[in-house]
Amino acid sequence: MDARSTRPPSVDALARTLSGLPHPLLVDAAREAIAVGAPQQAQALADARRRALHTGVVNATGVLLHTNLGRAPYGYVSVARPLTVEFDLETGERGSRQHPVGALLARLCGAEAAMVVNNNAAAVLLVVAALAAGRSVAVSRGESVEIGGSFRVPEVMDQSGATLVDVGTTNRTRLDDYQRAIDRGDVALVLKVHPSNYRIEGFVESCSVEELAGLDVPVAVDLGSGLVDAACPWLTGPPPAWLQTEPAARQTLAAGAGLVTFSGDKLFGGPQAGIICGRADLVERCAHHPLARAVRPGGLVLGAMQELCLTYLARDGASIPFWRLATVPVAELEQRARAVAEAIGPVPGAEPVPTQALCGAGSTPGMTIDSAGVAVPGDVLAALRRHDPPVIARVHEDRTVLDMRTVEPGDDRHVVSALRHVAHSHS
Repeated sequence: MDARSTRPPSVDALARTLSGLPHPLLVDAAREAIAVGAPQQAQALADARRRALHTGVVNATGVLLHTNLGRAPYGYVSVARPLTVEFDLETGERGSRQHPVGALLARLCGAEAAMVVNNNAAAVLLVVAALAAGRSVAVSRGESVEIGGSFRVPEVMDQSGATLVDVGTTNRTRLDDYQRAIDRGDVALVLKVHPSNYRIEGFVESCSVEELAGLDVPVAVDLGSGLVDAACPWLTGPPPAWLQTEPAARQTLAAGAGLVTFSGDKLFGGPQAGIICGRADLVERCAHHPLARAVRPGGLVLGAMQELCLTYLARDGASIPFWRLATVPVAELEQRARAVAEAIGPVPGAEPVPTQALCGAGSTPGMTIDSAGVAVPGDVLAALRRHDPPVIARVHEDRTVLDMRTVEPGDDRHVVSALRHVAHSHS
């Protein structure tokens, strides 16, 4: 045999036969395939590298705010043009990064002032550092929790330079527990923390914001989930029943909180961000703390937040993807599920089914939302993920369930295509 017939191909030549990525990455895939003696696998390696990048997917899990899928599905399109991030059009001089969006947020929440940082963990850290560094912060022992991603209240205190003072017990904390802590030491702030998915039931007692507001130190409330107003004036109907236990920023401030913090990408329905709103003097102290520069947002986030605030103020909830998906009538979802089941053809065991969707991301813990979807036999999650675009679903009782609550109507065709492909590959 001619030795040349067994010579591996040129890396560059092989790379030029591949597609789907910039040439330097195709070279890497070609080199890897040649190194393991499988040049014919080069395109598959390139495809795997492409799929390992951040990829748009169809969320059919029934979890509206899926943390692994970026939480709120908010899209923002901006013209490629400079933005007045810190420029005053009236004076032609340097302006405030925080004021334009902060003023809109304050109007939404019924606050004196507001500001934006890059996530809610940063918001809590900044508040504690600005208001209590070198002093103590009183937190109910039942609220000294860990929330997803190793966000632990005691560790936030350590990083802020403040000292955590646990008050009360795990299941019962009363107003006089806070008062004794204030009387004993140098407490500069009371922090009330939304426990997210953590709940204590039974023999429990806690203090309301109204009660805490009578103390001699400011009260900061970490709402986390980001419900702006319990009345939901941006919706055409009444507030959904699944929101009945969720605290809201406007009502919490009205009850006497000095500050509230919450996420921009949960119930607020926007990009990843943290919002601080409340008393003007307290927000000002946060804005002037050295950490504020380290956690400030850029123009893309500010632009997206501004657009979203204007949408809320216009009471146009149907233009906010989260609220549009969350409030679709069940009858409409049932109709779409039947259409999908019919469109995929004769697949044994495939059928429309009632489902229960979730808010997710620690919001409205324990509450479900009536929904509808399509179920097919077995676990076909991996095959659905291989579709273009990938479809992400869940398995329940030995069936793969695709919940229509979290699927945009325009993506129903991708659900049909993915299920048809799965059915064909298993036939």
